[in-house]
Amino acid sequence: MSVASQPAGQAVASGCGAPAGGAPVTAQTGAGSQAIVQGRVTRGGAPLAAGYARLLDAGGEFVAEVPLGEDGGFRFFAAAGEWTLRVLAPGGVFAQRRVSAATGQVSELEVAV
Repeated sequence: MSVASQPAGQAVASGCGAPAGGAPVTAQTGAGSQAIVQGRVTRGGAPLAAGYARLLDAGGEFVAEVPLGEDGGFRFFAAAGEWTLRVLAPGGVFAQRRVSAATGQVSELEVAV
């Protein structure tokens, strides 16, 4: 995969605006008063560091997007309810998972693409 330079000094994979390796997502064991949806994206057992995780509501509408971390990680602070996680990455990589978020809980997803 070739890499191009961004003005801010971040590298991005060509053909995709995703930063190559964002900040790692550390383990979150307690959610307090939040509903957290988090996890990791892997390809062939290795972290997928270039791409995006999107959160869609129950009706399929876009709500939020974060770049994948250098460890393939992502985290959303969501409202309680049913969500769809969509992963997009260079090379036409696409994956989707349904997830339920509950206040005070961390919903973990492992997405292999």
